Amino acid sequence: MAPEALARTEAPTQSIQPYLDRVLQQVTEFRLDNGMKFLILERHQAPVVSFLTYADVGGTDEPDGKTGVAHFLEHLAFKGTTRIGTTNYTAEKPLLDRLDRLADQIQTAIARKQTAEAEKLQAEFTQVEAAAARLVQQNELGRIVQQAGGVGLNANTSTDATRYFYSFPANKLELWMSLESDRFLDPVFREFYKEKQVILEERRLRTDNSPIGQMVEVFLDAAFQKHPYRRPVIGYDQDIRGLTREDVQAFFETHYAPNNLTIAIVGDVNPTEAKRLAQVYFGRYKAKPAPPKVTDVEPRQTETRDVTLRLPTQPWYLEGYHRPALNHPDHAVYEMIGSLLSDGRTSRLYKSLVEKQRLALSAQGFSGFPGDKFPNLMLFYALTAPGHTVEEVATALRSEIDRLKTEPVSPQDLDRVKTQARAGLLRSLDSNMGMAQLLLEYEVKTGSWRNLFKEVDNIAAVTVTDIQRVANATFTPQNRTIGRLLPTQ
Repeated sequence: MAPEALARTEAPTQSIQPYLDRVLQQVTEFRLDNGMKFLILERHQAPVVSFLTYADVGGTDEPDGKTGVAHFLEHLAFKGTTRIGTTNYTAEKPLLDRLDRLADQIQTAIARKQTAEAEKLQAEFTQVEAAAARLVQQNELGRIVQQAGGVGLNANTSTDATRYFYSFPANKLELWMSLESDRFLDPVFREFYKEKQVILEERRLRTDNSPIGQMVEVFLDAAFQKHPYRRPVIGYDQDIRGLTREDVQAFFETHYAPNNLTIAIVGDVNPTEAKRLAQVYFGRYKAKPAPPKVTDVEPRQTETRDVTLRLPTQPWYLEGYHRPALNHPDHAVYEMIGSLLSDGRTSRLYKSLVEKQRLALSAQGFSGFPGDKFPNLMLFYALTAPGHTVEEVATALRSEIDRLKTEPVSPQDLDRVKTQARAGLLRSLDSNMGMAQLLLEYEVKTGSWRNLFKEVDNIAAVTVTDIQRVANATFTPQNRTIGRLLPTQ
């Protein structure tokens, strides 16, 4: 029976277990001498392989004043190496170095209000940048991947990690090993200044020109007083503008150590051959000291926090509560609470606030915001319907939250969200890339990829009493942060 078919049935947990047991038996793990770890999962149904490189570094790991550097590095990791992305690196390198010096000189002239000197330097900068651009082979990495039958070349940066991924035909295993190992062994962060403008525009679109984007930024800044979850992954505008190529290089040297990288390979692959090639290509990386880890601990919240932002927008209401990290024993309980309140049209928030009372145009929520490696938030939010206020929405939302504290969930409702959770997990595991993603999330964040396969049992073990216990401990006024996004008029 296929995983999807299993997911569609409301069968007991043991009916899923044979599938999970087979997967467990098909995972091979090994670590190179330099500390880099690999997880290999054989799936021979189709001649394709998915690859995911997981760097255990995200927005939380950035130095103060240099927010956005992890995301910036992710962008630059597609620019190539000394061999890929250039027609002549020997000629290109001095131009890149000259650009860095000119950029520094321009900033100095601006700070000293030497307008004429800044304009002169900027003119030279433009000329040098154009000369460097003539040596660039645009998107050469992407073309190599595409011509070899690869698909899905992409990456993402979160608060917790940076992920690089794509898929290849099964006979391109060595090509992937060569390309990916070179990418992080011999990177060239070219087109730095052009990419900075791209990222600044991305920030303008997502945050500065987005009312809800601005609201989320100030909301997190209120909800977290100390932990770096309070900072935006894309970075603050001023920090992005101040980043240098040297900053990115230093961050790379510190955090892209082989012992901070974990790779998953899932699909039609021979583990023995994968291990041999990994030693040949990735074994070239020199071992480094372990990168520094986040040590800031968010103090326990002791009173309600409240932020209001007025912008030209429809009114939104946000409400968040602190909860523990992914590796906490109650993680599955929080996931079931999230599903009961806000998972789809059968959820309590949707049925009450949107369908029945018509106070909101949408009402949703989720756990693990803005990440789940560390203690985080369970966040609820609603877009207020015309003719109603955020205070009406707040009252109705809190009424549904308080119901979990005072009124035991029916066994039927709990069984429904458990079935949905198992189905969602199995759907994710069914794709090669989904499997690679989850294996690495659990490997890095909980200490072992095997904990992923305990989730079905953890979901099944959640009781009505657990829901009520966790709700009473979590949904308290002193643990609450409120955000109101109101129209300017």
